[in-house]
Amino acid sequence: MKAGSRLNKFIGTKEFYKRVLRVAIPIMIQNGITNFVSMLDNIMVGQIGTEQMSGVAIVNQLMYVFNVCIFGAISGAGIFGAQYFGKGDHEGVRNSFRFKIWICTLFTVIGIFVFLVQGTPLITMYLHGSSDAGNVEQALYYGQQYLAIMMIGMIPFAIAQMYSSTLRECGETVVPMKAGIIAVCVNMCFNYILIFGKFGMPALGVQGAAIATLIARFAECAVIISWTHRHKDKNPFAVGLYKTLRIPRTLIMLIIKKGSPLIINEALWAAGMAFMVQCYSVRGLSVVAALNISTTVSNVFNVVFLAMGNSIAILVGQLLGAGKQKEAKETDTKLIFASVMSCVFIGAFMAIIAPIFPQIYNTSDEVKQLARNLILIAACCMPLAAFYHAAYFTLRSGGKTFVTFLFDSGFVWVVSIPLAYILSRYTGLPMVSLYFCCQMADVVKCIIGYVLVKKGIWIQQLTV
Repeated sequence: MKAGSRLNKFIGTKEFYKRVLRVAIPIMIQNGITNFVSMLDNIMVGQIGTEQMSGVAIVNQLMYVFNVCIFGAISGAGIFGAQYFGKGDHEGVRNSFRFKIWICTLFTVIGIFVFLVQGTPLITMYLHGSSDAGNVEQALYYGQQYLAIMMIGMIPFAIAQMYSSTLRECGETVVPMKAGIIAVCVNMCFNYILIFGKFGMPALGVQGAAIATLIARFAECAVIISWTHRHKDKNPFAVGLYKTLRIPRTLIMLIIKKGSPLIINEALWAAGMAFMVQCYSVRGLSVVAALNISTTVSNVFNVVFLAMGNSIAILVGQLLGAGKQKEAKETDTKLIFASVMSCVFIGAFMAIIAPIFPQIYNTSDEVKQLARNLILIAACCMPLAAFYHAAYFTLRSGGKTFVTFLFDSGFVWVVSIPLAYILSRYTGLPMVSLYFCCQMADVVKCIIGYVLVKKGIWIQQLTV
């Protein structure tokens, strides 16, 4: 009886999983298709050569910092959006959206300015120790080409994220998924046409890949905006949304108080990830290429625990907003367990394809072998990543944003980065051993996450 009771604590009913999957599956599909097409994009560029692939990979790493900053910017307001929706306050959702407009505009302007002024030095930070100096120069050249076009796409990306996040907070996950599917189909088609020069078009290489991404982002943005405003009966927050951009001062202060640590956290975390890659890159251009291959396939599989994390933020946030604290805690426990167990199986499958995937690329045997080993390590560490991501979103759902700041980016800068910096520059560890040590440091993060979630410090209602 005790064993059965203990099992029920971690495993939900059929209705429970139906409710979870209604939220998680559309997010998985959208992110999964996006990452799958990004993988095809990556493979297509990888067919041209190692230098092109490395240049694009470096710029995408820099763009990732901007993307995550946007996610952080909207997440602060999103905490309130989900809880306002949970209590049926559409004006509250509306004001949360308006805050997203202001903060995303600010971040986009700053991001474009930084890339215009410091784009080349930032790319150069990742270019080290190639056996052929010409390879480094070519990688820089292709990276500059790619960045010049990708900067334009930062604008529709930010707008699409504002709308998609708000729709999800209000329980509408299918439309962002459909918009994402349309975008990736557009991206895939134009990638093929513009990278290789099909149907009479010139072969533009990395510039073609950037143009295809730009077109896809505008397409996604158009679909989401048009649907939201054509279906105001389903989206009450869209009614009178742009009558004013003013936000109640009290709400601004609340979002800044709760959201600032989250925004800073996401920015520092993304910058930390970029710095980690920079630490690895001192081992040579082959490492940059291998990491690109490994990260590309990892991103496709990571959609499972990322979608589960978003599900925790939405479902638990709504329950907390409705004052159902006990149900929120029970739901959170089941969601964390489901996320970790699913990633045990996903990680095993990823390990199986590790020797096969790098063979697709037109690169050296050294890069392929290194990529295989990095994929294997990432696969083994996937359940760990699933747990600490779930813990992070749990803490965030209750507005414990300063704690998430310490738990997430604080850990990266205090533990992960010093470890990577010291091992990469002051030891002779092979790249595989170096990468493994840095990944296994996340065991400490999991222990901290377990303690914080177990204590229940995140269980609170923000919108009274």
